[in-house]
Amino acid sequence: MLLDSTEPSFDPIDEFEKFFTLVFEDNHLIAVNKKNGVLVQGDETGDTPLSEHVKEYLKKKYNKPGNVFAGVIHRIDRPVSGLVLLAKTSKALERMNKQFADKKIQKTYLMITGTKPANPSGKLVHWLTKDSKRNIAKAHKTEVKESKYCELSYTLLKSSDRYFLIEVKPITGRSHQIRCQMASIGCIIKGDLKYGAPRSNPDGGICLHSYKLSFEHPVTGEKMNLKAPTPSDALWNALNS
Repeated sequence: MLLDSTEPSFDPIDEFEKFFTLVFEDNHLIAVNKKNGVLVQGDETGDTPLSEHVKEYLKKKYNKPGNVFAGVIHRIDRPVSGLVLLAKTSKALERMNKQFADKKIQKTYLMITGTKPANPSGKLVHWLTKDSKRNIAKAHKTEVKESKYCELSYTLLKSSDRYFLIEVKPITGRSHQIRCQMASIGCIIKGDLKYGAPRSNPDGGICLHSYKLSFEHPVTGEKMNLKAPTPSDALWNALNS
């Protein structure tokens, strides 16, 4: 983990562990491992989002009296855990937004499902429509009105008696893309009631984890490969050991 050379000895991360843990930080970027159930950006619920928790963390860590900048570069769904990258400067935010728009950032997710995919690896291509009232997406095999193209690849990594660990690499970045596309081939994410899971998880989250981001540092140009450890529970530990 790279940190600013001027960082103070006081580290308030313990105050924020119910929201996130720190993965990486320098003068330009901060990457955190988000807990499931935490919003990334504010919405109509009025709940405090991750971006505000990160700002408060930076204020306390560096004893800054005024506002601090923590720009959201990308989002993951509220019930999803894992890596979220934020920018500490407007220049870094602009450059990272361009990398996302140009599809130069590789995202890797891990998911747990109770159904083994018919093929151990493959590519899925769909056109997604969104029902905003129900906040749910639907995958279509051909283009339909107001649909958006989406694509991902997946690989079965490990199996147990009841569950399967799958690595997913989305090519596009549509809302609910992984949840919807994988459910369309029968691989419903454990705990994801919206897409057909038979029961919720005890913590209310779903077994989808933003695991890795690979990108070019917006200032130094260095190739970055950041990883966020999976949640520490018996099922994740058993399948991801």
